[in-house]
Amino acid sequence: MLMRTDPFRELDRLTQQLMGPGTWSRPSAMPMDAYREGDRYVVAFDLPGVGPDAIDIDVERNMLTVRAERRPAVNADDVQMELSERPLGVFSRQIVLADTLDTEHIQADYDTGVLTLRIPIAERAKPCKISIGNNPRRDEIAS
Repeated sequence: MLMRTDPFRELDRLTQQLMGPGTWSRPSAMPMDAYREGDRYVVAFDLPGVGPDAIDIDVERNMLTVRAERRPAVNADDVQMELSERPLGVFSRQIVLADTLDTEHIQADYDTGVLTLRIPIAERAKPCKISIGNNPRRDEIAS
């Protein structure tokens, strides 16, 4: 149901380590889990330290885009930073959603640094039973 559009993720991780945090023009990837739960798909993104106001979720056709920005917790002018290992900057992830998902009814929750999207499976994609009618009228073939 979900198709990954980032075949070079390991290369992106290596680039991020070498070149530093992402920017709006070159965002860093964010880790995610995706699984089916009953009649919906659940996609969870790790975004620790990101406020809900810094998260942007868009769906255009079947392309889901999540962008987030982790800003510094302290003003660099007010403190002397001794060690900074937590990545700052922009994080982004795009996922192609299958046609069988109902993109108009996505629910988003953000709790303890995890953004969770619940995407229902469209009614047209759910299995259904088709009853076989009994046609009592049969035409006789004349010989």
